[in-house]
This record gives sequence, C-alpha cells and structure tokens, in this order.
Amino acid sequence: MAVLSFDRSTASGRYVRAAVLMVLATVFFSIMVGGIRHVSTEVNSFLVVFFRNLFGLLIIGPVIARLGFSFLRTNNYRLLILRTMCGLSSMFIWFYAVTLAPLAESVALSFTAPLFVTLIAFFFLGEARSTARWAATLVGFGGALLVVRPGFAEISYAHVMLLVSSVFNAFSIILIKQMTRTDPAERIVAYMVLLFAPFSLLPALFFWEWPSWNALFWLAVIGASGTFAHILQTRALGAADTTSIMPYDFARLPFAALIGFLAFQEVPDIWTALGAIVIFGASFYIGQQETRRNRLPPMPAT
Repeated sequence: MAVLSFDRSTASGRYVRAAVLMVLATVFFSIMVGGIRHVSTEVNSFLVVFFRNLFGLLIIGPVIARLGFSFLRTNNYRLLILRTMCGLSSMFIWFYAVTLAPLAESVALSFTAPLFVTLIAFFFLGEARSTARWAATLVGFGGALLVVRPGFAEISYAHVMLLVSSVFNAFSIILIKQMTRTDPAERIVAYMVLLFAPFSLLPALFFWEWPSWNALFWLAVIGASGTFAHILQTRALGAADTTSIMPYDFARLPFAALIGFLAFQEVPDIWTALGAIVIFGASFYIGQQETRRNRLPPMPAT
C-alpha cells in the first residue's frame, strides 16, 4: 500500500503538505474569530480591525522592506485603493457581525462570497454564465436561507451584516482578478498589508480608547493568527491544485463551532451545518469552474 509522505518531490507529498497547511490555516482563522468575539466585550470593533492589520503589518512589514521599493512598482494604484476600500469595508462589517452572531453561523455565511462574485461578474462586468453556474448559485443561496431560516427563525441584524460583508468581499475578489492580469499575487498581498493598517486607523480614531494590556494581548493574537492563516493558505494554494485543496477550507466551520461551544457556550443547530454544506458545495463548484477557465485567482483569506 502506498503511503503518503511530505516529500515535496512527489505529487502525493506536495498534496499532503498542502492539505496540512490548509487545515492549519483554518485553525488559525478560527482562533482569530474566537479572539474577535472575546475582545469585543472590551474593545470597539473598529479598533479590533485596526490592531489586526497593525500586527499583521509588524509581522509582514520586514519581509516587504527586504524586497525593496522596486518590488512595489505597479500601474494599478486606482484598483489597489478600490480593493482596499472594499476589503476593509468587508472586514469592518464582518468583525462587527461576529460579535453578534454565533461563530458557526458567521463562518457559514462567509462562504457566500463566491456566490456574490458570480452575480457581480454578470451584472457589472457582463460576463456570461452557464445554466449550471446559475443553478449552483441559486442552490448556494438556498443554503444561506437554511442558515437564517426566514419565516421559521428571526433574521437578525447580524445575518444581514454578514451577507453585506460577503458582497464587499466579492467586489474585492473581482478587483484582485483585474489586478492579477498585470501584477503578481505577492505584490497584491504586500499592498494589502501596507494599505489596510493606515486606512483602518482613520475610522478607528473616532472610537479610540487605549486597550488594556489583556486586551492588547488578544489583539496581538488576532493579528498574528489572521496573518499566519493568510500565509498558510497562500502557501497551500501554491503547493497543490486549488480545486483539490479548497474543500479543506470547510474545516473552518467545525473549528469555529468548537471554539464557540467551549468558550461561549454556543451550540450550533443542524440547519447551520446543512446550510453551510450546501453553500460550500455550490461555492466549490463555482470555484472549480473558474479555475478551469483560469479567470479567477484563489480567494484570499478574510
């Protein structure tokens, strides 16, 4: 019987390594989400977003500095600013919504971003979509309805905010798609780190209060875990085919549900799990089709 190994010289070794990296990324992502929920009782969500990006900049900044200014040369400054606005809007809204909704529901509804990409690409960019793609999109939104269950459970303000966050995230993905035509992914990520921190400081100043040392520790945990999740996911997607690795991203849901149960006594219901499975399945199908067409890059981490 063949045994899978971490030997990078073999296809199976690269796949196992990529799968492990992706699962580790979901662990760090779940830690970040749990940290957001915990620290939000003391720190305003606008400040949480700023410190998440600040600590990310402190971690990645030295690497960018070593690459030099020549690495940052681009002709896409307008798109970079628009992407920063959309990405930060998604982050601000999502960080706030996570403080109101159960963690499992927050993660489940975050999987709707690729569904909104399909709608945006059709209505704003005029990109044609097949019948199968539209069917997958409708099925995916049906999964979102399973999570929020309108008519059977109250649709909360947090649910609406989570979906709005996915819309902004979808616009961000579309803009990344446009930029990758001329810029490498590494440069786009570098600008994300460099721009998100100063731009997120501006709204944070209106709610500024110096966090306690305990809160500052958790803000550092949020920044570090979010950054490491992004790095691990990027390396996983670079080590193996996207369509074979992205299903492991679904591990975000059970990890977040576990943290929600252990730390906040949240018990996810069966509808959240079923809805998440439907949403992710539809999103994965859409992502698989886009990968085959080589038109969309892997979705970045939240």
